[in-house]
Amino acid sequence: MDMYSNGRGAIYRLKRLYESYGYSQYKMSKFEEYDLYVRNKSFLVSDHIITFTDTDGKLMALKPDVTLSIVKNCREVERGVSRVYYDENVYRVPKGAISFKEITQAGLECIGQLDLQSVSEVLMLAAKSLELICEDYVLDVSHMGILSALVDGLGLSVAGKAKLLSYVGEKNVHGISEICADEGLDPDAVKTLVRLVSMKGGCDEMLEILRDTRVYPDACELAKIVSAVCERGGKARIDFSVTDDMKYYSGIVFKGFVKGVPTSLLSGGRYDNLMKKMGKQSGAIGFAVYLDLIGDLDADVNEYDVDTILLYDDSTPLADLMLLADSLRDGGATVRSMRELPDGLKYRRIVDKREGR
Repeated sequence: MDMYSNGRGAIYRLKRLYESYGYSQYKMSKFEEYDLYVRNKSFLVSDHIITFTDTDGKLMALKPDVTLSIVKNCREVERGVSRVYYDENVYRVPKGAISFKEITQAGLECIGQLDLQSVSEVLMLAAKSLELICEDYVLDVSHMGILSALVDGLGLSVAGKAKLLSYVGEKNVHGISEICADEGLDPDAVKTLVRLVSMKGGCDEMLEILRDTRVYPDACELAKIVSAVCERGGKARIDFSVTDDMKYYSGIVFKGFVKGVPTSLLSGGRYDNLMKKMGKQSGAIGFAVYLDLIGDLDADVNEYDVDTILLYDDSTPLADLMLLADSLRDGGATVRSMRELPDGLKYRRIVDKREGR
């Protein structure tokens, strides 16, 4: 496999991966009632939403998020879990941008009676998703329960807590110490947090730091999950700078990165708090892969206009030509069938099916 998968090939590979683990495709409308997003704005990447009035007078919105729609429409199961995956477009203003963009993303949600196995499986699928796109990747994993307990134990003001969490996300040890001093706290009170933020990813080191704290059971669970992924070949590490909204995320949170993309290509976590807010009793965990960033990656690393040129003439059997082209596309390649090779086209290889060739 090439180091990088192109965007189109990645979609096919991701679908096959998720289906091999028993996930079913979830299809949804392009829009939902606007009220769904108003009530959960802090869960969204952007609070800018495209709205319109439906024929019955309801205010509707082009979908800026997939997870909220799945949670709203999911059927809770008394036993076991429901596994769904999706390949959808959403409409929002990306971070750092000033205008709306149609964004393609794929991902999955696991909803129901979650246990250590089901959570570990989701993280393994996150690692495998990254590997299908680029072999040089890393999955950074954190735990909002651990962070929340440690930060709450400091006794910070609301403003101080928000500022501290932003410094944690930046791995800004100096900023964390500065907040401690500004709030008049004992420097020893934040020693554990500073050590965690400064960690380089080892489970043993994390357990040693948290051994005598009340969050040790959560730390043991986190270590088991990360170790299970690593033992199966996944490139996962613990990184407590991975933070998210504590109102929604209640446990494991994670982000995935690949070489050549400066921001996270994948993000996810356990969002039991969101389920409760929406009147659901089940646990839930999932992630999204931002496929538009794969397109950006392709633009940077792919010097070719097309992977394969299929040359044909009147003697080439039409059915054979189409079958070969489809087979190459199923493998993730881009293919153009042409009679003649034009000047200036950049390609990886030629397959010549003309008579006598």
